Amino acid sequence: MKKNKSIGNALVIVFILIIVLGGYSFFRLRFLSKERSAAVTVPPVSAEDHILGSKDARLVLIEYSDLECPYCKNFHQTMQQIMKEYGDKVAWVYRSYPLSFHQNAKKEAEAAECAAELGGNEAFWKYIDTIYERTSSNGTGFALAKLTPLAKEIGLNEDKFKQCLDSGKYAQYVQRVEAGGVKAGIQGTPGTIIIANNGKKDIIPGALPYDRVKAQLDALLK
Repeated sequence: MKKNKSIGNALVIVFILIIVLGGYSFFRLRFLSKERSAAVTVPPVSAEDHILGSKDARLVLIEYSDLECPYCKNFHQTMQQIMKEYGDKVAWVYRSYPLSFHQNAKKEAEAAECAAELGGNEAFWKYIDTIYERTSSNGTGFALAKLTPLAKEIGLNEDKFKQCLDSGKYAQYVQRVEAGGVKAGIQGTPGTIIIANNGKKDIIPGALPYDRVKAQLDALLK
């Protein structure tokens, strides 16, 4: 009987420790997130960027993402929901950050730039939306052989797209965008920096669910 009571007491102590340590970890993570957001320096939004939403939005969300990242695939849906919910209050800037261990990600990022060159901003977003819908992620979820047919599917000139992609003309640009993300402190994908029109900044650490992102945005919009 005493043995069972001792085991029970030990389990209670372990449970309490888990709660305390978990709470401390959450507090520290949030504290570090706020500390980092205050110091973050992100390349300013320019004409080279791909923007969805109003340029006069109160909040600009700059997302560094990888088309073969499973977390980015999930977060893409979250961001689509955010754009529907917030309308002109929010602008979404998408920047490529292909991870080295995702074999197809870099070429897919270049392909998205070719889509933008041939079809403008609308074609860019339609192109990446479709890849995120269809890829199984983790490096080779969307076959490179499908990049040119996808361009044709969304209404782009197939021959011009293939010429653009095969030339590798956007390889250095993709590297430059990624380097800007590294300087901004991005260490994984998705990495999103929120910039308010009053100068305040915040960081969305990873693929947070809709409710968590909404809470951050609402706090900045107050």
